[in-house]
Amino acid sequence: MNSSDKEFYKNRVEKNPALLNLYRDILKDLKKVEKTLRFFSRSPNKLISEVSAYLFQEDGKRIRPALVILCSKLLGYKGKEHILMASLVETIHTASLIHDDIIDNSEIRRGKPTIHAKWGPNITVLLGDYLYIKALGLSLRSRYRRIGETLTDISAKMIDGELEEYYNSGNLELGEKEYLDIIKNKTASLFSASCQIGGIIANASEEEENFLAAYGASLGMSFQIIDDLLDFTGEEKVLGKPILSDLSEGRITLPLIYTLSNDGQQNRRRIVKILKRKKFEKDSLKEILRIVKSNGALEYTYQKAQEFSSKSKEIISRFPESAHRESLNLLSEFILTRKR
Repeated sequence: MNSSDKEFYKNRVEKNPALLNLYRDILKDLKKVEKTLRFFSRSPNKLISEVSAYLFQEDGKRIRPALVILCSKLLGYKGKEHILMASLVETIHTASLIHDDIIDNSEIRRGKPTIHAKWGPNITVLLGDYLYIKALGLSLRSRYRRIGETLTDISAKMIDGELEEYYNSGNLELGEKEYLDIIKNKTASLFSASCQIGGIIANASEEEENFLAAYGASLGMSFQIIDDLLDFTGEEKVLGKPILSDLSEGRITLPLIYTLSNDGQQNRRRIVKILKRKKFEKDSLKEILRIVKSNGALEYTYQKAQEFSSKSKEIISRFPESAHRESLNLLSEFILTRKR
């Protein structure tokens, strides 16, 4: 490993040491993805270049690009198109985060000011649109027509999930099924598409492609459930955003859904009373956190994430044993133990 590789590797796993074994065999490909993302950030428009360069700094986990690479190599892919495809799914993911932060009025992401906090909502909306359109346009250059169709379909599903979540903001009657449907579209669909695209470019059989898509969907469900759990259990310094920020923004997630359905009427009434205020004091949020921690909601949420993780591991075990299959298996475990 040369000095450049070591520096890149250090930056990639520094905040997520558990990624060490996952990315070891695809390090060079991930470096090429980063280079492609930096290329995407270049534009004659100075504002686009400035904002895009800020967006594509090397501080993300890059799980979705890794899925494209690992799934293609799982089936013996030897070409170069996986680098562009991996870059496109990360671009679509980034565009979705931009819009998500505007909707939630989030000021901080990954410990840094969000795009709309630095440049304002008008520019941010346009940049999110620009990235979506650019990614979908570049996907049409692939010799695999279905990739463009897949990314277009998935982008629509992600937006549908985001709209449904926004529509249900503050809806204390939201049930577990509705919650799972929202995260299936909002998050799991892109995980699934990333794996499926890896299969498409590797000329997977229909059965193999379906297995990869199902693996990614289950992985994505586990990822989002853990993400929602960390809003209650994480550390602000590690998460890069305040604890209970999702709840403060009106997002109703599984720990709260479980609490409202299974705790006593007294606690339910107290939570409803606090949440209806819209503006929360720290003591009120601490009270909700105390209630949620006392009734098994966090354990139930983690168990649900485990179920999806176990399903993803069972699916990927159907492929022949290899280093890349092991990385995909380890990824299922990493998602359950991550702290950010």
